[in-house]
Amino acid sequence: MDLSKTALFETVKGRFAWLSQRQQVLARNIANADTPGYRPRDLKSFGFGEMVRSQAGRLDMETTSLVYLGARRQLGREFAERENRRTFETAPAGNAVILEEQMAKVNETSIAHKLTTQLYRKHLGMIRMALGRR
Repeated sequence: MDLSKTALFETVKGRFAWLSQRQQVLARNIANADTPGYRPRDLKSFGFGEMVRSQAGRLDMETTSLVYLGARRQLGREFAERENRRTFETAPAGNAVILEEQMAKVNETSIAHKLTTQLYRKHLGMIRMALGRR
């Protein structure tokens, strides 16, 4: 059994992919802080409900054929990017990037990455314990 194909690890990989793509979007916002007319962007949030819906067909049920349950959906690697519509201030040149706000989002993403890494390590530890390896 390949544990990397389980719903848990697929979800963790999806979360890491979302966090990585969000860091790229936020870095682009910071890089364009002085670009006239630039509007900051962010990713649509990766919530628990979306995670459950994306894994609905991957509940690790034992089947003899994929025909019985239909095709399994894979968690996508590209996430919806959207323009940040709640801008609190705009520069005279039309730029709406607030560096403090972007840095707070970068820090939030970093904390989420650390949390996801800790959860991943805990699950690996539980699997090792179940196998009798510590």
